[in-house]
Amino acid sequence: MAEKSHDKVLIVDFGSQVTQLIARRVREEKVYSEIVPYQKAEQAFKEMKPKAVILSGGPASVHAKDAPLAPKAIYEAGVPVLGICYGEQAMAQQLGGKVEGGHHREFGRAEVEVVSDSPLLEGVWQKGQKYPVWMSHGDRVTELPPGFRVLGTSPNAPIAMIGDDQRKFYATQFHLEVMHTPHGAAILRNFVRKIAGLSGDWTMRAFKDEAIEKIRKQVGKGRVICGLSGGVDSAVAAVLIHEAIGEQLTCVFVDHGLLRLAEAEKVVALFRDSYNIPLVHVDDSAVFLKALEGVDDPEGKRKTIGKLFIDVFEQEAKKIAKKGEGPAQFLAQGTLYPDVIESVSFTGGPSVTIKSHHNVGGLPARMNMKLVEPLRELFKDEVRALGRELGLPEAFVGRHPFPGPGLAIRVPGAITREKLDILRLADEIYIEEIRRTGQYDNIWQAFAVLLPVKTVGVMGDGRTYDYVIGLRAVTSTDGMTADFYPFDMKFLGMVATRIINEVKGVNRVVYDVTSKPPGTIEWE
Repeated sequence: MAEKSHDKVLIVDFGSQVTQLIARRVREEKVYSEIVPYQKAEQAFKEMKPKAVILSGGPASVHAKDAPLAPKAIYEAGVPVLGICYGEQAMAQQLGGKVEGGHHREFGRAEVEVVSDSPLLEGVWQKGQKYPVWMSHGDRVTELPPGFRVLGTSPNAPIAMIGDDQRKFYATQFHLEVMHTPHGAAILRNFVRKIAGLSGDWTMRAFKDEAIEKIRKQVGKGRVICGLSGGVDSAVAAVLIHEAIGEQLTCVFVDHGLLRLAEAEKVVALFRDSYNIPLVHVDDSAVFLKALEGVDDPEGKRKTIGKLFIDVFEQEAKKIAKKGEGPAQFLAQGTLYPDVIESVSFTGGPSVTIKSHHNVGGLPARMNMKLVEPLRELFKDEVRALGRELGLPEAFVGRHPFPGPGLAIRVPGAITREKLDILRLADEIYIEEIRRTGQYDNIWQAFAVLLPVKTVGVMGDGRTYDYVIGLRAVTSTDGMTADFYPFDMKFLGMVATRIINEVKGVNRVVYDVTSKPPGTIEWE
């Protein structure tokens, strides 16, 4: 997708859950990057001709049979190489060092002491000082490859950071790409800009132009159906695709009965009034809710909703064909990278599935349609930047994420219309107060959850036995990690009072203070 004029970084994926964060950090430097699985790295390296390579982390051990390794060509090409976590171990093993298991493992926050100055650390870390990092490893490097020196140590990883200035090979046992390593982005900046000498010529405008070109090439004269959910992702995807192919696009907005208060009206107004994009509004709430009766497993809910979405799109595709407009050959979705990495291994590597997503996993063969997913490699904040580049209203661009399965995954346990009505109103009050107090834009995502329990309460002189509402708000930059938002207790008390007084069926409100990890952002 990238033009040949762009400086490129190849990221070799060994199966880490956070590999895409590496790409994100590189993109923050306005440098184009691509992720490929280690099995395809040799071919990609030959075709891309990158000016630098980064080796990701991963769950494997270099001592395992058929352990994933980087192609020798990468080390022999004279380009800078940076290994992270498993990437360090693979580099050390391949270049003549020694990696051992059976020592103390190291997971979570740790400290690294800098023992040597290096171009990698220039202006960021100083020799003799200790700095916080995020570790996640069992094996560790115990003997340096020839030409390398130790740059940093930690209590459970004496060789925690290494470098060969001559060949411009560097590696860290800790994860530079995650927010829990506060200076990691700056170290990656040094590698990309100073050591590799790459210019920052890849911008969101460049992405937009190249994505439009890619869509046109993929679609040709074909017709596209785009599934709108009401969230930022599908809205941006729709506007981007419309800019690429115009009237060849028809948007389908499915009201599955699991939307927020007045959601349908807002979405329809935006696309019909502001963009003049052909829009089909399908109210299938009765079908969805009937299918979800008695389904309490969150995976079961997601799979049920995903199947019904496909059924609706298939029906609409047939209707377009009957109108004489020709059959729709493509289905467009606002799939993002966090959706993909939690559902399946993004690049075919050995990463672990966290949860399925209704818009991930392909289409049934009977549909005879291909997927168009122009945002598949982007994070939420990058999508927002793209939305602004496309001129979407800030009211849409700045909205908190909303899951495709909607309120189905915010009602743990069995779903009923009564529960959904209770949740909608509680959520509306919560978001209304967050906006009123000016906190909305400081929060990555905020929402209410209807818990599957009832508790005893007292209202006036009477006994109540009603539901509990859980409130959730987190800060994040990419959705892969998150911390709970530190509301003032006075604010939470005020919101709780409003919900209990105004929402019939609720007599208790709690606030969720779990970070991600170990929890997910949504309640499932």
